[in-house]
Amino acid sequence: MAFTEQALPPWRRAVLKVGSSLLTTPEGALTGAHAVALASFVAASRAQRREVVIVSSGAVAAGRGLAAPQRGSGLVGRQALAALGQTRLVALWQGFFDDAAVAQVLLTHDDLRHRRRYLNARSTLRELLALGAIPVINENDTVAVDELKVGDNDNLAAIVAALVDADLLLIASDVAGLYSADPRAVIDAMAIDDVAAVTPALLASAGGAGSRAGTGGMRTKLEAAEKAASAGIETVIFDGRNAAVVGRLATGLLSGTRFRAQGGRVAARTSWLRHAPIAGRIDVDAGAAAALRSRGASLLPGGVTSATGDFARGDVVEVAEGDRVTARGIAQYAAGDIRRLAGKHTREIEAVLGYSYGETIIHRDDLVVLPG
Repeated sequence: MAFTEQALPPWRRAVLKVGSSLLTTPEGALTGAHAVALASFVAASRAQRREVVIVSSGAVAAGRGLAAPQRGSGLVGRQALAALGQTRLVALWQGFFDDAAVAQVLLTHDDLRHRRRYLNARSTLRELLALGAIPVINENDTVAVDELKVGDNDNLAAIVAALVDADLLLIASDVAGLYSADPRAVIDAMAIDDVAAVTPALLASAGGAGSRAGTGGMRTKLEAAEKAASAGIETVIFDGRNAAVVGRLATGLLSGTRFRAQGGRVAARTSWLRHAPIAGRIDVDAGAAAALRSRGASLLPGGVTSATGDFARGDVVEVAEGDRVTARGIAQYAAGDIRRLAGKHTREIEAVLGYSYGETIIHRDDLVVLPG
């Protein structure tokens, strides 16, 4: 049974996950045969003033094609293969884009677990997008160990989607979408066009690993969709081998499975910020408070008058004008730093502190204005 063509959910920023099976030959060599159409989709999206972050597998497989057949077993062997193959993988993607730079970003489990490193990674990715670059992300298999790995790029892509505040997660697969049974084993397996929620029963019905080249299967894709949904991000799975299916994505049409978000992306983030524990307070002047309330602006150091508490970078704080709490948000600087920056211009940040995490005290994407 074929998938029914449907409209893609609206999006401005997306994460595109591309698996190893789409980037390697049956013998394990790196190939761009399927990546051509995916890169064309990225280029078309950029022409529509949209942003795409690529999470790409394939480094270990590419490295295997460069090493002697008997090498590359065990953890150390896989780490060496990843180091060999990563440059080939990035070069493959860069070869598709003449008008944009491809930026390699390697993340580890610790980068995503520790709040400060998480914020640093997010700031870097935001800056790369602002520069018009195309980030190509992979797990840093060269240094990661099995006990501290995200483990598969489906789940990594879902984490990255939340990291960059994406509207949509696109998973390019070697199957056309979710079926009622494994279509490779059950001829009359039914295509599932729309999934309202990833339930425990649905997860339990999914199989294990997929192709020989990859580490994931349908289960990891469902796990990724569940993670994205909880962050208010919709997920779609489609056949990345089918150039016609990929081409229709650029026109806003999906032939595959759509996984619904559990509430809107903004609603999910707003709810978390409203209810997260408060670590301190930033006091602002009337002009800054008005800008936050009426213009959806970021909080800049010039509007800050003081900071109370001993909070760290990445903590949730209140923003207040006098007795009125105006907003809540994630502080980009620690309390002591903010006290030193109060009233200063953004261009003075590095001179005052000796370093800079960016020009905002609280970025507008990390801020919720309170009613009243």
